[in-house]
Amino acid sequence: MLADHRIATIETARITTRYPRTVGRNARLPSHGSGFDSTVAVVRTDAGASGWGVIRGSVDDCGAVIGMPVSDLFDPAAGVVHLPALPLDFALHDLAGTILGTPVHTLLGDAGDGPVTCYSGAIYFDDLDPDDAPRGIDAVLANCASDWAAGFRAFKLKIGRGNRWMDPEAGFARDVEVTRAVREAYPGARLLVDANNGFSPADTVRYLRAVEDCDLFWVEEPFHEETAGLTLLRDYLASSGSRTLVADGEYRPDEAQLIELAEAGLIDVLLMDVIDYGLTAWRRIMPTLQELGVAASPHAWGMPLKTLYAATMAVGLGGVITVEGVPGTTEGVDTDAYRLSEGAIDVPDLPGFGLALTAPVSSAPAPTH
Repeated sequence: MLADHRIATIETARITTRYPRTVGRNARLPSHGSGFDSTVAVVRTDAGASGWGVIRGSVDDCGAVIGMPVSDLFDPAAGVVHLPALPLDFALHDLAGTILGTPVHTLLGDAGDGPVTCYSGAIYFDDLDPDDAPRGIDAVLANCASDWAAGFRAFKLKIGRGNRWMDPEAGFARDVEVTRAVREAYPGARLLVDANNGFSPADTVRYLRAVEDCDLFWVEEPFHEETAGLTLLRDYLASSGSRTLVADGEYRPDEAQLIELAEAGLIDVLLMDVIDYGLTAWRRIMPTLQELGVAASPHAWGMPLKTLYAATMAVGLGGVITVEGVPGTTEGVDTDAYRLSEGAIDVPDLPGFGLALTAPVSSAPAPTH
């Protein structure tokens, strides 16, 4: 069926991410603001089918695919097979699912189960804002309460305040204090922490010792991945009997290095970004991860839409231990088919991704975010 469709046009649309609050700093970056605009690609065929998705990079160089059969660009069993079409990774998955009348998660193999557990990834350093009158830990707890009311039952806490924003010792103490405060307020919630490479290996072990009774699900990107530091961390976790997982690979991932570290038993969960790494790449690497006994959790921060893509991957590929939730809405997209309830997302059995684009479409290229 895909061979009966040729690419007729590639258009663009702008969608808007809105957070329910201004999202503050992390260990490396200033305020993340309250939302932003993004470009999506809309691909139409000469037989009247269409699909759309967030762009990987830019569509500026995709004009050469106009007139090509969809089957020359996309293999339902593997994803995008024509390198110049990779910016259309998600749009082509959606298009193929639409043409075949099949959900993307079925194209991926339906190897996982739904609903998919989902944590709030929006618990940043809001205790430090505003500069002239910091709100303190109550601001962090208020954000947790807001996200709990929205349906989340797990929180990822940003740590590493001493890397840039506070005196190192004061920042470390605040990280510990925030972790303990959230655990006390939500004794049944799953807690994850993310240092955004703001710790040293020794600081990471020191922090984990200080919160060892808080039952952390994972520690994410405590420092830039390297063998000696991860070995120190793994030795501590083993000697202490901790169940905390080590999650890494979001920031500038080196795939070969990550696989080597995973083979050595130093990383439990790989985090390459949903969009930047890409669905086709995740399809390629997932069998290797499953052979190694390593879980996946594609980084999804920034867009609620990325969370839905990650949930689809979880149901389709299996091996995804949980997905990162981005509280908020997406203007220009009907996302009602996906429902978050009691900490898990239902993934619909609809053709493609089951997401209807309602934003106006333009034939003129739009700037990428």
